[in-house]
Formats: sequence, structure tokens, C-alpha cells
Amino acid sequence: MGYRGDLYNIFLIAHVITAVVAFGPLFVYPKLHRSGQISSVAGLHMRVVFPSLTALWVLGMGLAGLSDGLIKVADLWMTLSIILWALLMAVSWFLIRPALRDDGDERTASMLSAGVGITHLGLVIGLYLMVFKPGF
Repeated sequence: MGYRGDLYNIFLIAHVITAVVAFGPLFVYPKLHRSGQISSVAGLHMRVVFPSLTALWVLGMGLAGLSDGLIKVADLWMTLSIILWALLMAVSWFLIRPALRDDGDERTASMLSAGVGITHLGLVIGLYLMVFKPGF
């Protein structure tokens, strides 16, 4: 696999830290949701997770660019990761963000629950793709 340089390693460390920041809050969502703090879940997600997901994509693309051609967007695991990222961004915007204006609406709470569940699943799938790199 060869040496890729210090800048690559910096991007890699930042990418991993950003993934932790992006997905770490997911573990407190169920407790907040059970206690009725619907808008708190959505607020935390849109203030921390959504921007972190954006930074995660920027750093991931930087890693691909710095990889000396070893990582290509055409690789199966990379293509699936980009699709997963786009899905998680859409879920954040269309299912979780509406709960910011929590008015006790059951539909909003249901959308939030679905969004959080999909995001948890996205974390597991993303970890699988990053660790095992299928098709690489």
C-alpha cells in the first residue's frame, strides 16, 4: 500500500474524527426521544451531525484525491459510500429537520424516528464499507 504522505494522514485522522463527531450523537437520540425532547434531537442533529456529515464528505473526497490513484470514485465501496452519504444528507434534511419546529405532531415524531433509524443503519453500513472495502 505504500506511503501516501503526511497530508493524506492528516486528512485520514480528520476523516475518522469527523465520523465520530457525526455519528456520536446518535447514541443519545433514543433517550432524548423517549423523554419527549423531539426538537432537541432535531436541533442536535442539524447543529452537529449535518455539518459533520458535510465535512466527512469533503475529507473523504480529499482522501480519494490524495491516494495516488489507489482509491477511485469508481470503486464499488467508494460509490456506495457516496450514495449512502447523499441518502443520509437527504434523510437529515427531509425527515429530521422538520422536527425542529416540534408542535407535538405525531407525524413529525414518526418522521424523526424513521430518520434516526435510517441514520443508525447508515452508520453500520458506512463502517462496513470503510473497513472491508468490498470490490477493492
